[in-house]
Amino acid sequence: MEHASLLDIANTYGAPLYVYDAEKIASQYQRLTDAFNGVEQLRLNYACKALSNLGILRLMNSLGSGLDTVSIQEVRLGLLAGFKPESIIYTPNGVSLEEIEEAAALGVQINIDNLSVLEQFGSKHPDIPVCIRINPHVMAGGNSNISVGHIDSKFGISIHQIPHLLRIVELTKMNINGIHMHTGSDILDIDVFLYASEILFETAKNFKSLQFIDFGSGFKVPYKEGDIETNVEELGKKLTKRFNAFCKEYGRPLTLAFEPGKFLVSEAGYFLAKVNVVKQTTSTVFASVDSGFNHLIRPMLYGSNHEILNISNPKGRERYYSVVGYICETDTFGSNRRINEIKEGDVLAFRNAGAYCFTMASNYNSRYRPAEVLWHKGKAHLIRERETFDDILRNQVDISAVFEEKKPAVVTK
Repeated sequence: MEHASLLDIANTYGAPLYVYDAEKIASQYQRLTDAFNGVEQLRLNYACKALSNLGILRLMNSLGSGLDTVSIQEVRLGLLAGFKPESIIYTPNGVSLEEIEEAAALGVQINIDNLSVLEQFGSKHPDIPVCIRINPHVMAGGNSNISVGHIDSKFGISIHQIPHLLRIVELTKMNINGIHMHTGSDILDIDVFLYASEILFETAKNFKSLQFIDFGSGFKVPYKEGDIETNVEELGKKLTKRFNAFCKEYGRPLTLAFEPGKFLVSEAGYFLAKVNVVKQTTSTVFASVDSGFNHLIRPMLYGSNHEILNISNPKGRERYYSVVGYICETDTFGSNRRINEIKEGDVLAFRNAGAYCFTMASNYNSRYRPAEVLWHKGKAHLIRERETFDDILRNQVDISAVFEEKKPAVVTK
């Protein structure tokens, strides 16, 4: 998006504000589709935990995407956005059997990642198709906080527990129609991912009625100029060849599934914040914005690097700034960044703000969560209103009467 368009949107809807470029989302979806065009049956299930606004979900549905969900609430959002139940896969972790049964009753694809629930669900509902999430014990991502395929992960059924898994399936006579894995985010080493895929193929041979194999996602996107990213085109060529060979060995075509989240929406997102104060100390120039980790926590939580642009003065002389927030905690977005000269009142744009940004926002310090806008075909569409004080109070219960009881009189002598 052009800086001028972002600045116009900020002037119209105020800041702080999230803006998403629909054209970029569509191009990322097409890029991934093209990378695997040699597969007979491909299914991309958007991981909506990355960005779950109904406007975004409706956009994904219009592109032909399925939906990857991790909670019953996300399932309901998907249905409300127009996804058919059969195009939604539900992959929770550590939830109750009751929630899984609630999702199953809505007709979505169930994906189970532990033996205890698998046995309970299979015993009660042997006819409902179930996908099984495997932990391949392969850490394909580059960050231990977001890699979930390692041996000490809480996610998935260990490959060393396959004999136990098969015994449960045999005893319950349950219907296993899919095999799934997710090794983590920020995948750079394609060979490591392909190695994990071989483990999934080997596991799949144990099940004769599969309809799909889901390889998760975790494709890395660039966060700054010259940054490295997952080469999805190379992965597409190599995995397509291997997948087609496996289908031939299996005896019939299967669906190749992915669940991209960050890959589809990260680069499409911009977070806009206004500069409240420019503060010079003995060693640092701080640019303090009208936001904090209540709106964008990833730099503090994961150490993520979001490029920061001064869209109010894009041609100004570059200086070094530490961009910080207004929260009563240390909330540094970036230290000693080279940014075009900043004045109080300027609007800064944080790039790569489409994934795991608004969805992780909070009301910490009783601050309002920001508005969201979708930029679609050259027009800005408000898809979430800015919160108000009424939203802060909405679910709080007034117990003022409890404190209005008369206090006993003070007796003086």
